[in-house]
Formats: sequence, structure tokens, C-alpha cells
Amino acid sequence: MKTIRNFTVIIEKEDDGYVALCPELDIASQGDTVEESKMNLQEAIELFFEHASNEEVDNRLKSDIFITNMQISVGQA
Repeated sequence: MKTIRNFTVIIEKEDDGYVALCPELDIASQGDTVEESKMNLQEAIELFFEHASNEEVDNRLKSDIFITNMQISVGQA
């Protein structure tokens, strides 16, 4: 039986394309557009769950992921 799980996706522009990262599983993919990189990451995550053992999933899966902002003073005062 399939279940639906939610994962964090971080997408970053890199050169002429985009890199998508799922920090909970430490899986990344890339594409020419934001949407393509996201779809490629989805495929990579689905393939991981199809082929990984339960032990490998447990070893890689991180549940405490926090995304936030911070202000840093840079430059000369």
C-alpha cells in the first residue's frame, strides 16, 4: 500500500540550470528549469524508496530539518 509523505525541497540556481535537494534524504537532482529540477528530484526520491532497504531508509532519513532566515552584518562599519 502506498502512502503520501511530505519532504522539503530546496532549489538553487547553478550556472545555466537548477539543483534541487531533499535534505531529509540527502538526495539531489538537477534540471534546466525550476520545475524540471523538482520533477527530477521527485523521480530520484521515488526510485530511492523503490530500491532501498528499510535499513538504508532508516539510516538516511532525517526528521528534524529546520529552514529559517538570519540577518548577518557584513562589511565595514
